[in-house]
Amino acid sequence: MKADLHVHSKFSKRPNSWVLQKLGCPESFTEPKHIVKRARERGMSLVTITDHNTIAGALEIAHLPDTFLSMETTTYFPEDQCKAHVLVYDIREDHVPEIQKTRHNILDLVTYLQSQNIVHALAHPLYSINERLTVHHFERFLLLFKTFELNGAREALLNQVLDVILRTLTPSYIEKLAEKHRLEPAFPEPWMKHLVGGSDDHSSLDVARVCTEVPGARDLNDFLLGVQSGSAQIHGEPSSPLRMSHNLYSIAYQFYKQRFLLSKHLHRDLFLRFLDQFLVQEDSPGRSGVSGVWSKIYGLWKPRKHFEEPHHASSVQHLLRREGRRLIQDDPQLRRIIRWGYQEQEEPESTWFEFVNRVSNRVLLHFGENLIQQMSGGNLLNLLQSASSAGALFVLLSPYFVSFSLFARDRQMAHTMAERFGVHSSPLRENIRPMNVAHFTDTYYEVNGVALTLQQQLALARKTHKQFTVITCSADPSLESPGVRNFRPIGMYDLPEYPLLKLFCPPFLDILQFCHAQGFTHISTATPGPVGLAGLAVSKILKLPISGTYHTSLPQYTGCLTRDHSLEELMWKYVIWYYDQLDTIYVPSQSTGRELADKGIAPEKIRLFPRGIDIVRFHPDKRDDQFIRRYTDLESFKLLYVGRISKEKDLDLLVSVFKSLLDSGNRVSLLLAGEGPYQSILQEKLEGTPHCFTGYLSGEALAKLYASCDLFVFPSSTDTFGNVVLEAQASGLPVVVTDLGGPRENLIPRRTGLVVSAHDIRSMREAIDSLIRDPDMLRRMGSMARAYMEDRSFEHAFNETWKMYYENTAPHANDMHGFSSAV
Repeated sequence: MKADLHVHSKFSKRPNSWVLQKLGCPESFTEPKHIVKRARERGMSLVTITDHNTIAGALEIAHLPDTFLSMETTTYFPEDQCKAHVLVYDIREDHVPEIQKTRHNILDLVTYLQSQNIVHALAHPLYSINERLTVHHFERFLLLFKTFELNGAREALLNQVLDVILRTLTPSYIEKLAEKHRLEPAFPEPWMKHLVGGSDDHSSLDVARVCTEVPGARDLNDFLLGVQSGSAQIHGEPSSPLRMSHNLYSIAYQFYKQRFLLSKHLHRDLFLRFLDQFLVQEDSPGRSGVSGVWSKIYGLWKPRKHFEEPHHASSVQHLLRREGRRLIQDDPQLRRIIRWGYQEQEEPESTWFEFVNRVSNRVLLHFGENLIQQMSGGNLLNLLQSASSAGALFVLLSPYFVSFSLFARDRQMAHTMAERFGVHSSPLRENIRPMNVAHFTDTYYEVNGVALTLQQQLALARKTHKQFTVITCSADPSLESPGVRNFRPIGMYDLPEYPLLKLFCPPFLDILQFCHAQGFTHISTATPGPVGLAGLAVSKILKLPISGTYHTSLPQYTGCLTRDHSLEELMWKYVIWYYDQLDTIYVPSQSTGRELADKGIAPEKIRLFPRGIDIVRFHPDKRDDQFIRRYTDLESFKLLYVGRISKEKDLDLLVSVFKSLLDSGNRVSLLLAGEGPYQSILQEKLEGTPHCFTGYLSGEALAKLYASCDLFVFPSSTDTFGNVVLEAQASGLPVVVTDLGGPRENLIPRRTGLVVSAHDIRSMREAIDSLIRDPDMLRRMGSMARAYMEDRSFEHAFNETWKMYYENTAPHANDMHGFSSAV
């Protein structure tokens, strides 16, 4: 015989879910008779209803054969009010007052149930109902209860860990627990535990998806004896955030359907018919009766005009209805389901997720475009209205956020209990994952130091078998590669001031589902753009530690590119807000760390980030005279700049210095390696001078270029690090940098290069001229530069990064103190 031993009806009134609480919605609308119907359809021999602290639902079906009275009782540990739920089976009406009387103390409740020989089980034992459950409470559960539930609405790993813990208990361990808690078990062989299973359904969608079977049982008495003797078997499918979300949407829809009498509109509105089919499914598979006839006629008719909303309608409600109708109209599978119902083998929660995802992406794209327009036009009032509408969309998607968050909390509890009870050494160790990092970046495929560092980190992670995944967003699907998960954007926005850089709006629900499925244990972000924001949101929803690297001085870039101080300040506010949400912030230099601390970031969050380079690739031995002849006169003194050709790098200063050196009679040439939006302007300014734009170079070509030049010049004052400064020194080149930003910390002043005043033509010109006129000093600096880089290998930096950046997830209070004394 089979039974779903945990299911709720409309008599369960008070929801635990935040979403339903905010709606003022009960936790179930399911009619008791519908539970019987659904359970019978799915092969249940016995039917019961376990509403919270009431048998009202069970009484409504008590006159039917093979049913029995049950209830889910809320109880508490008296010392701290930690909640627990106890399922009590086959009770009489006169049991209920005593259960209600004793349930406020779990010890009293268990004593009463045992005295009356009432079959009972602890529901979802590892689920922390009011977030107070600890190992200490669970140890007492082991002494208080013989039978535990594998719950059909919880994270599968939680049930798996519970099952392993219960199967590995020993008499000596139980004896130690009894002594520790001064609590003697009131039943024989307390180390031998029994299991029951139930769906914990609230919406009617999952009735009997998980059930308990007692082989050989012929009636209710046999069945319950089988439960008590441990011969019960549990069958069913593990739950998921998608299934829980589907249930939450179902309950909310049933609430509004009842409140606003939507049933009378079903035959006239295809969108409502769609919602009814996916969120109620009372007659699936296949509709019947009048409503089914209307569905088929309406599906065949497809009046296109009815699908269109006015184009000016921009509220969330209008947009969702309009886009939802369009999607239904364009999707043959959705139209089929509306007409004929979904098949039993199909997964409606997956189809519902795809529908909500696609519709919300369309609506979000609309709001994003509107937001960009309002920002460009400076219309603050409309900007706030757009942001408010986007907030309404967030509320609409909250069932997914809540469900993924609850399942993440379940996983954390599973890991805690697995560690405490040694499950990590059991057959479950494949599911108890080690450090597993997701690194979010907006610029993985851009030509910059951030992208290059990430690409190198990924290569070393794969080489050393570390679990490291780069998450990014690009319109080109061919860019995805091993270790990289590239999501296709739902929208793309150009930045007028920076033509080569685009913002891609990522599909957030897809990313959230992917991160949950991959079981990441740590989130890291490289950029605070749309993808970085997605990483921040994922970390909050999945309750994962998050760290981020502050690579780029975005506020300074903004000020340099726009010449608008107010925009620069606005960018500072955003950057500080974003990084303040992180647990740990890794900075490439002391100056950057001090700057963030001065702007209000807590110093204890800030840590220095080890950076390295490929000292084998970048080496003085790569000098190649034949190679350099492609670009310039071999006999000239060759100045080199490598990086983005953009305005914020202060390349106008470099051009002025270069021309001044030429005017003084120096035989000097300038090579600029890279690409960027400022190249055409610089070409005009350099016309008639011995210069060359090499374009973007990488690998051996770049190594040869470094080693074949004489001096590396980096005029930028907005870079937080300047990886190219390390590459140049590793190649045996002295470097000239400014006294603003991070690059000045990547050399030994007057030994491997020179530091000059930022934005000062005279200071830079004199520094370069002094090295041109002193070849011996230039040569000594080059040799010292290479020696300085010998212990800056990328492998060493990566190992330090993995150890510090990912494994030490908590902020360290003394890190900023170390800035003042660091070299």
